[in-house]
Amino acid sequence: MKVSTLLLPGLALTMLGISACSKENVNTSPDFDKDTILFGSFFGECEGESCVDIYRLDTKNQTLAEDTQDQYPNGDTPYNGTYVARSQADYTLVKDLIQQVPAELVNERNPVIGMPDYTDAGGYYIEVTQAGKRRYWLIDTQKNNLPSYLRAFADTLDIRLGKLR
Repeated sequence: MKVSTLLLPGLALTMLGISACSKENVNTSPDFDKDTILFGSFFGECEGESCVDIYRLDTKNQTLAEDTQDQYPNGDTPYNGTYVARSQADYTLVKDLIQQVPAELVNERNPVIGMPDYTDAGGYYIEVTQAGKRRYWLIDTQKNNLPSYLRAFADTLDIRLGKLR
């Protein structure tokens, strides 16, 4: 009995410590504007209209628009495009994309993840607004160059962009 009475307080303190640590480290919801996101893909060694496809998704107004400038994005500044409306059917294809942005991505401080378009495989562009500031990332399309938390989102981007082309 003495052993169990000594173990119980120690076990309780251990469980309290574990639960306190795990709660502090879990970011369940990225802190960014959930109404608008820019997303797309880019390829440097490419010809034709589909080399750069950047879209603006606005869930508040339930619209999707496509950039007409098709400028290759860079890691120094956010993308500035000129957008034209896409169909409501296209909006429906991607309307839930904002909810799929991994919380860990918003915590990334480097705007370049992996080696986007380094092997002519292209890259993904993602932009959100956080506390009034535009945050963007150029993301490698090669999954082995990505952190594990980003791989499923990269798959989703690939599928959704394919449906919009």
